[in-house]
Amino acid sequence: MIRLLLADDHRMLREGLRRSMEDEGFDVVGEAGNGEEAVVLAGQLGPDVVLMDVTMPEIDGVEATRQIRSRWPHVRVVMLTMHADREVIADAIRAGAGGYLVKDCSTDEIAETVRQAGDEDAALSQGLAASMLHEVRRLHPPATEDADRVVTKREEEVLQLIADGCSTPEVAAQLYISQKTVKNHLASIYAKLDARDRTQAVLQAVRMGIVRLD
Repeated sequence: MIRLLLADDHRMLREGLRRSMEDEGFDVVGEAGNGEEAVVLAGQLGPDVVLMDVTMPEIDGVEATRQIRSRWPHVRVVMLTMHADREVIADAIRAGAGGYLVKDCSTDEIAETVRQAGDEDAALSQGLAASMLHEVRRLHPPATEDADRVVTKREEEVLQLIADGCSTPEVAAQLYISQKTVKNHLASIYAKLDARDRTQAVLQAVRMGIVRLD
């Protein structure tokens, strides 16, 4: 069961989210009313996923995400936004968010996104991949690195499949290797690209010209 922390400065919304997420089978371990409290509770309660509002007092959701992901990299964060502002989404991706949702989405969409965030083997969502592509295009980074000097050919293949939206089992099936081998490749990729998870690894790989997002 995924342990979930809710962070939103609107109490009624938090209460509604708690009821909905508990009905979906999540273990809601706590609620935070601002970004600073979210960071504290993430350390105290050890959730698997934080459902994080962007606009909150004290510190905002993006900064809270950055602090949580820096201190506890195993804790995943899904951002809640009022509008699908690409600048905010880009900031959230850089901070380490593993997903984002607009607040008028359905309970089913929230539940599915939280499940994906809590599952290391899940595929990147199409929405997150699209936002990552926008972020890369906005920055216009020079692709001066030689991919073969950074990652191996097999690691490049794994990265490309992850960027294409494949889950760990799907990568294993396409490359005719075990899921354990895929995870070993991902661990090596994270170390080489200084990434905390597959989202950041793909973003860094696209910036470096190792893989593409179509």
